[in-house]
Amino acid sequence: MTIKQIEVTVGEITKGYVNNDEQGVRGYDGKLDIRPPYQREFIYNDKEQQAVITTVLRGYPLNVMYWVRRSDDAECPYEVMDGQQRTLSLCEYVDGKFSYEFKNFFNQPEDIQRRILDYKLTVYVCEGEASEKLEWFMTINIAGKPLNEQEINNAVYAGPFVTDAKRHFSKSNCGAYRLGRDLVNGTPIRQDFLKKALEWMADHETRQGKRQSVVGYMADHQHDPNSNNLWTYFQNVLNWAITNFDLKKLKKVMKGLDWALLYDNYHEKTLDNAALAKKISALMRDSEIQKPQGIIPYVLTGDERYLDLRAFPDDIKLAVWEQQGHVCPHCGKEFDFEFMEGDHIIPWRDGGRTVVENCQMLCRECNRRKGAK
Repeated sequence: MTIKQIEVTVGEITKGYVNNDEQGVRGYDGKLDIRPPYQREFIYNDKEQQAVITTVLRGYPLNVMYWVRRSDDAECPYEVMDGQQRTLSLCEYVDGKFSYEFKNFFNQPEDIQRRILDYKLTVYVCEGEASEKLEWFMTINIAGKPLNEQEINNAVYAGPFVTDAKRHFSKSNCGAYRLGRDLVNGTPIRQDFLKKALEWMADHETRQGKRQSVVGYMADHQHDPNSNNLWTYFQNVLNWAITNFDLKKLKKVMKGLDWALLYDNYHEKTLDNAALAKKISALMRDSEIQKPQGIIPYVLTGDERYLDLRAFPDDIKLAVWEQQGHVCPHCGKEFDFEFMEGDHIIPWRDGGRTVVENCQMLCRECNRRKGAK
């Protein structure tokens, strides 16, 4: 990997500035992707924009920026890896999109305009393999408004696949958000929906026998002409969830679940939706359940660990331990309190409650043995 330092002026950066929702944002006479289509939308607030212009007008140094040099046959040879928001602020001001101290750029005196356009920016340009860029960018991504992990991956594995994926997953009102806003956590512009779709697809391929990761999947498909397979799988997963569970009634327990895992395991089975709805309704009223988001996975799998069932508090356990004379009723041995555990005499699944009358203190070994039955 090679890294070289260059100096460019604000005038050079802002020359040929265009801002297109589908194609992204470009400057430097069309040679720099300031905000490629897969990147997040502009997020600096007014105060931060003003601070950038103040820095330039007073001649203060504006933090170093980092670009990546693309391959020689790339349509746009450079891409901003760090410094996107500062660059956008400069371009937006020079383009007349906002005012500074009640004056936009075109209303400034000629000497002020020239001071802004002649201001020099320090830029480091990186050229190398994807893995080298990833390591480098993770190191320098420590100031300003840091990109998150998925945004870094998007920058490193830029290509037609990521560009097309933004269309589905990364716009404010994209298809993924319209379909999954009540099922998936996060926001599209911070790449949360794209990250979730990639995690689901990577896990799906792993379950099919191909050990996969998000970065591995992106590397494998970086040069695919589109992201149709990812988008189709995401739609299939969420449409299955919406078809089998009443989103209007169950939104509180449906959002944020690993729907891809449930889809892969159960989408080929015919579910009794009426019976599931009745069981879910009863479980949602059960005060023993500490994790309502585990109800749907539980009714499908029968695994009580999803529910985080209420445990006996220490005051009940201490009272029962004293009542038992410190003796485990299963093995008949005496134990200190810290080596015993509260156990439901009648299990929760059979109607047992977390009350003193239903508590017994077992030694750890006996409790494990009972739980394994």
